[in-house]
Amino acid sequence: MATIDDLLAQIPMDQLARQLGVAPDEAEELTRKALPALVGGMEANAREPGGETSLAEAIGQHDDDLLDGGVDLDQVDTDDGRKIVGHVFGDNSDQVISRLGGGGKESMMSNLLPLLAPLVMSFLAKKAGGATGGSGPGSTGSGGIGDLLGGLLGGGAGGGGLEDLLGGLLGGGRKG
Repeated sequence: MATIDDLLAQIPMDQLARQLGVAPDEAEELTRKALPALVGGMEANAREPGGETSLAEAIGQHDDDLLDGGVDLDQVDTDDGRKIVGHVFGDNSDQVISRLGGGGKESMMSNLLPLLAPLVMSFLAKKAGGATGGSGPGSTGSGGIGDLLGGLLGGGAGGGGLEDLLGGLLGGGRKG
């Protein structure tokens, strides 16, 4: 099963660090916080009534080839990323950014999440499409998108303490 570490390995940390204006190890540290939060927020939204269907439709609208041939962060649509972040965290977006970027890194986190969100959607589109024989992300085998997201979180990159870090903010995204 795919994990967040699989996605993390595809992100060019040197390029990301330049865009954020930090060292590559700091960019990776921030990314290791941001990716589980994005995936966890998507998973929480998928558990809501109609959420899995809504997320599957959104994933179906994203290209699954953004990660092909090496990621070029200059190709990422950050306007789309901001919309995704808004849908994932809803009214809690500012609190999530504040918690993830605590210690004065909030502005970096607010720039990072919109860069990563389209990559997560592309990653999910690829995994969901592959699991359904290329017919789209409706149901990824027996458990659907929610299971795919849960599997990503269970695979490392610091997902275990996510609820503690975010203090129950997940699940506060757009409902419906």
